[in-house]
This record gives sequence, structure tokens and C-alpha cells, in this order.
Amino acid sequence: MLGLDGRGRPSPHDQSPIPPRSRSFPGVARVESHIPTMTDPSQRKLIIAIDGPAGAGKSTIASRLARKLGYVNLESGAMYRALALKAIEGDASFDDEDALLKMAQDSRITLERSIGGHRVLLDGKDVSARIRERDVTEAASRVSVHPKVREWMVARQREMGIGGGVVMEGRDIGTKVFPDADLKIFLDADPVIREQRRLDQQQVKGASAQTMAAELRERDRRDRTREASPLVAAEDAVVLDSTNMSEDEVLNRIEELVEQRLAARN
Repeated sequence: MLGLDGRGRPSPHDQSPIPPRSRSFPGVARVESHIPTMTDPSQRKLIIAIDGPAGAGKSTIASRLARKLGYVNLESGAMYRALALKAIEGDASFDDEDALLKMAQDSRITLERSIGGHRVLLDGKDVSARIRERDVTEAASRVSVHPKVREWMVARQREMGIGGGVVMEGRDIGTKVFPDADLKIFLDADPVIREQRRLDQQQVKGASAQTMAAELRERDRRDRTREASPLVAAEDAVVLDSTNMSEDEVLNRIEELVEQRLAARN
């Protein structure tokens, strides 16, 4: 579990002893115990960055890959979603950058590893399901455009993954959060396919489906054109187009790339 307060300090509520590192995935584990800091590059586990637009499948792939490698899966978007939820509950403007930054600094956003993937706690409350709802998804996209908010988030995300042994997914991991990541993947797919995947995932049909598709297109536009850390593939990223690939095929290809990176160290 990563328990940091809004300013990146260990949470005063986080007093439990750090358990020994384990490759298994039983229950909840503290993130710190799975990310040792090592000075020898040959001993440190990889930092794997997976970026891409909504609906490309990066969350599913990142979760499966991390579980297979015994790494920690860190979903950067969950942090923006948690902040967006707090803004909604506090009736804060999504356009007030300074207010949102202060809200982030005064928050305690915690990611806990669990059998199902991970739980997201906001000020001690489990908001894992709530942050997946449509109003939070839309709000997160608006909150994330602000440079000061992204700067704060990037600093927290670096603290979470600096020791290696992580698969971090988002939209600017390979370009901003970890520009020196050991392996960078940019997972993309045809926009129509991505829309259909998201509709199938949410089991939405009819007029609601049209609205969700329009929201996804707007989110794409916002992500790709924002001033701070726009969605773009890093120059040294491996671009995978999953349009005509199954989930297993994508995962197998990335596993091959991981094996190549590890072999290059030895």
C-alpha cells in the first residue's frame, strides 16, 4: 500500500510494519515493500510504462502483466479520478487550477494492491468503484489538463515507482513521469474499435451509447491537445496497434519485450 499525504509525506495513519517482499498476490500489500531501491541496475527490477488513449486496453494489460511478473500495477489515472471525485464532492470548479492543487495537497490518496487489482482510498475511504462512474471519468479529464495539478501528480507517481518493479499506466508515463523507463509501450487502436470496447465494457446501448462515444472523442481531443503533457508516444516507445489483436496477443508481445530488456542486462 502507498500511504502518502497530499504533500508526499508518509501518512500519519500508516503505522503498520513493512512486510517482507513477496512475489505472490495474496490480499493487500504495501507498495513500498515491493519497490526496493537498488543502486545496481542489474539487480533493480524494471520500470515499465504503458501509455495510450482511453479504450486501448492499457489498464487490463497493465494489470495482467504486473500480476504475471510479480510487479506492482500503478494506475496513474486513478489518482486524477480520486482528485476529481473530491472536487465533485466539494463542489469545486474544474477550471480553478489553484483550488484543485490545494485540494490535492490536502488529500490522502492511497493505492492498495489486492487480488482484484488494486483499491483506491481517498482520505481513508474506499472509492474504487465510485471513481469509475461516468461523472468522475469526465471530471478527471478536465482536472488533468492543469499544469500545476499534473506537476504535483507526476511527483507523487515518481515516488511510487522509482525503485522499479512496477508497471505504471497512464497517458504521460513514458514522456513525463518516467522518461528513462526501461520499457515504454504506447498502446493504441482504431478510434471506432476503442469506442466499441468501452461501450461493451460499460454495457451501454442506444442513446446512452452515443453520448458515451461522444464523451470518449472529446476526452481524446482534450488529452492530445492539452498544454501540459499531451498524450503522445515517447520517441523510444514501442507502439502497439491492438485494433486486430486479442488481449492475449498484446500481452504476449509485451512479455517478449520484457524478456529482451532483462536479457540485455545480463
